[in-house]
Amino acid sequence: MKNVTDRVSNPFGMEPDCDRFVPGYGDANADFHVIGDHPGVHGGVAAGVPFVGHEAGDRLLDALVEAGLLASAGDRPEVASTYLSYLHMCVPEGHRLDGDGSPSAASYDDMERFFDAELRAIAAHVLLPVGDRATRHVLEQYTAQAHKTEVDMETLHGREIRGSGWLVLPIADPAEWTDGEAGRPGHAARLVDALATLRSTDYRRESDLGRFIAGSDPYMVR
Repeated sequence: MKNVTDRVSNPFGMEPDCDRFVPGYGDANADFHVIGDHPGVHGGVAAGVPFVGHEAGDRLLDALVEAGLLASAGDRPEVASTYLSYLHMCVPEGHRLDGDGSPSAASYDDMERFFDAELRAIAAHVLLPVGDRATRHVLEQYTAQAHKTEVDMETLHGREIRGSGWLVLPIADPAEWTDGEAGRPGHAARLVDALATLRSTDYRRESDLGRFIAGSDPYMVR
């Protein structure tokens, strides 16, 4: 089933209880869902688009353009079956912070309902969590792999993990990317290669059950 909205920014009309927030952005029928942490880590406050206007975020967006997940970057990225969002879309404010300047645990818990509702509404085939926190959350909540997967982002970067209805491909925080050395490609190149390999496969893992029902229309299920 396809979503009927053609809105690119905040297509589901999320209205969290905070003064400033960076809503999800992209194709509401996306195959790929890129999941960051919060605007204080990955940017987007000025443009209102996740990862935009932030040095590390721009580095990630450029890699997604090269991999074919975005048609262009800039303040209003041109999406190509991709959706960008945060675990915690609100801009961190003083009373919502813990000791290291991140949103408090209670604040993350409060924002979970918005993130989960959006993720399930999009129902992308591939989840791409960015950084340690997003990766841990996705593995714990949307796969059965958390108990047997060590969250070492250097090891998990660009590695496919089969979830329960989703394929997960973690991305190391772009603030920590390197250009590579001694014959080993850098993080951007490894991500682009991993996405190229993934896109060449049947990552949707769908079956057409239309033959079992009346009519000639396909009925695709995972």
